[in-house]
Amino acid sequence: MASVSVYNMEGAQVGTIELSDSIFAVPVNEHLVHQAVVAQLANKRQGTQKAKTRGEVSGGGRKPWRQKGTGHARQGSIRAPQWKGGGVVFAPTPRDYSVKVNKKEKVAAIKSVLSAKVAEGKFIVLDELKLTEIKTKAVKTVLNNLKVEKALIVTNEKDDTVVKSANNLTQVATAALNTINVYDMLKYDTLVITQEAVAKIEEVYA
Repeated sequence: MASVSVYNMEGAQVGTIELSDSIFAVPVNEHLVHQAVVAQLANKRQGTQKAKTRGEVSGGGRKPWRQKGTGHARQGSIRAPQWKGGGVVFAPTPRDYSVKVNKKEKVAAIKSVLSAKVAEGKFIVLDELKLTEIKTKAVKTVLNNLKVEKALIVTNEKDDTVVKSANNLTQVATAALNTINVYDMLKYDTLVITQEAVAKIEEVYA
């Protein structure tokens, strides 16, 4: 079993923790990780864009002028794409961009990223993260103590004080354990996670 250090909010090592090899030391499956990222980004798309084709714009029940003898180019309808107010040629229509990923594949992708973070030394365990007030400086101080700049902070449950304190830090994001995903873990360089959340991960993904 892999062993990692546990730090307090002052950045001092206060112990070590054993990590389950079935979660934190699995072979990295790049295909599943890529699939999970593609699916997440695709599922964020609304797919509500719409423009009218020549069959949907108003007007144009007859030819604007006769076919020959006017000196103008021949025209069949003012709804044609070359007319102002005419229809769009290949108009976008509402569609569903969602991509399905099986639950087992999603879990395997998360395990792959967690294992990669541990192997790279980008997995930092905190004994606890308790803030007495909503203050950006408090989160920044903790990260400075841990020598981390770009981080995803993971807590066992949503902590509004931590979330609001980290909101103004552009290179920091927070997540409750039940909302962690592959994209966010890859986007932020280091994973800062509480000891309580690690225990919960081993319970959920065992």
